[in-house]
Amino acid sequence: MKLLSVVVPCYNSEAYMNHCLDSLLSGGESLEIIIVNDGSTDRTAEIADDYQRWFPTMIKVVHQENGGHGMAINSGLKIATGDYLKIVDSDDWVDQAALKAILSLIESLRSEGGVDMIINNYVYEKVGARNKKSINYSTTLPANRVFSWDEVKLPIGKYLLMHALIYRRSVLEACQLSLPKHTFYVDNLYAFEPLPYVKRIYYLDVDFYRYFIGRDDQSVNEKNMIARIDQQLFVNQRMVDFYTQLTDLNEDQKKYMRQYLEIITSVSSVMLLKEGSPENLQKKAQLWSSIAKKNLPLYRMMRKSLIGYSVNLPGKTGRYTVIGVYRVLQKIYGFN
Repeated sequence: MKLLSVVVPCYNSEAYMNHCLDSLLSGGESLEIIIVNDGSTDRTAEIADDYQRWFPTMIKVVHQENGGHGMAINSGLKIATGDYLKIVDSDDWVDQAALKAILSLIESLRSEGGVDMIINNYVYEKVGARNKKSINYSTTLPANRVFSWDEVKLPIGKYLLMHALIYRRSVLEACQLSLPKHTFYVDNLYAFEPLPYVKRIYYLDVDFYRYFIGRDDQSVNEKNMIARIDQQLFVNQRMVDFYTQLTDLNEDQKKYMRQYLEIITSVSSVMLLKEGSPENLQKKAQLWSSIAKKNLPLYRMMRKSLIGYSVNLPGKTGRYTVIGVYRVLQKIYGFN
């Protein structure tokens, strides 16, 4: 059995996917690479088939009608066979030395019963940026050993993106993860819904994932996020619904998931505030009102938090203050 399955969702990726795939091939035969061609209209399908022909024992290819990022991930999950699973987007890549360290870790953990989730660092490879920002957890998580949620102490504003996560495949099967069709920002669901099934965690302090950002066509580009705000709100509401239905959850897990929800709801709120039209300001009010109706204790805790309080400051002054704070955080962390 393969140690690690890597799902690579591809849509019109001919300009990027070679770099991505070549970085993964350094993992050798203990790695399974699943290329999902999501209805591309360029040479993506041809390139994928070439790689499968060249590396038949390492690479699988799925061709499907266009269904979006989430459907591509779903298709990859269905045929994955590795002990663990990682998503690597086709315009991103991985550090080869870090990949070998992760595979070595997975091999060593087999004798100890494994873990449910491995956390790695990721690096913002931002277009035009001279200094690349590494997002690591060395001061907030125990490194290089197994731990549980009682030792997860992430500060306000910091959370675990999809790029930082490697799940045990059985965790994804147990939670029956199914991401929605034709929807952006499903990476937040991927990094959220499996968490109740995660008990044993390992943080390997290596800069593994290289996250290529700063292009105008990316979904995380601010203009695109505002244009697609209804999809962001859909994901946000699904996360609220999922959290509300949870029972028998470890309090430390619940605290982290609530913190994650605060961040995603704040991102939604900031995007609506930045656009600033009466329609979008109304959507912001409806978002928070909906949370109050679905889960009043959650709403009250989120409103009392620093983030929740900030995005709900009244009037134009409050709006400009929130946007200013967002700009500072953007500069510090290097996102978008």
